[in-house]
Formats: sequence, C-alpha cells, structure tokens
Amino acid sequence: MRRDELRLRDVVAAADTLAEYLKGVRQEQFQSPGLLQDAILRQLTVVGEAIYKVSRPLQSRHPNVPWLQVAGFRHRVIHDYFGLDLDAVWRIGTVEMPRLRSEILAVLAAEIAQDLLDV
Repeated sequence: MRRDELRLRDVVAAADTLAEYLKGVRQEQFQSPGLLQDAILRQLTVVGEAIYKVSRPLQSRHPNVPWLQVAGFRHRVIHDYFGLDLDAVWRIGTVEMPRLRSEILAVLAAEIAQDLLDV
C-alpha cells in the first residue's frame, strides 16, 4: 500500500493547492488565459497522473472513486489541450475536486485501517 498511499497523498496535496489557487477567483477570471489557468490545469494533471498510477487492486476495493474518469481527464488535458472546455475545467476544479479529495481521504483512512488490522 505504500506506493499507493503516496500517490493518494499526492492527489490530496494537489487538490489542496488547487483550492488555494481558486480561493476568491471568479469563473470569468479563470477563463482568461494566463498563469492562473495554467496553474490549475497543472494541478489537475498531477491529480490525474497520480490516480492513473494507483494500483488496480486498490482501485477495485474502492469502486465509488471515479478512477478512470479522473485519469481520462488528465489524458485530455495533456493530449487535447486546445480542445478543452474551460467551463468543464472550472466545474471540475471547483465542484468535483473537493468531492474527489474527500473520497481519497476516505480511501486513505480505510486502507490505513486495513493495514493496521493486517499487522
């Protein structure tokens, strides 16, 4: 679980950074190309990459987490950058990421508790 734990913690850290970047930002501000938009997309890429590398057994133990969708979004950011729907990116950053962060924290808690039981 150690490698998975680190990846899950990367997701939480990126979600926290993303929340910090978005604090007090309006959607209109995000829509303008620049550093803010780049920084947000970078954190979403980090989340997707970390999720993509979480082991399949752990993913299968927690089917409520949208593993494939998150990893798939990362691929879209990287490979279809100019085709991104910025309204969707905004929704993901402001609505979906806080929800995903909570789900990942629950996965971490469950996995750590299971590791303790297995000792």
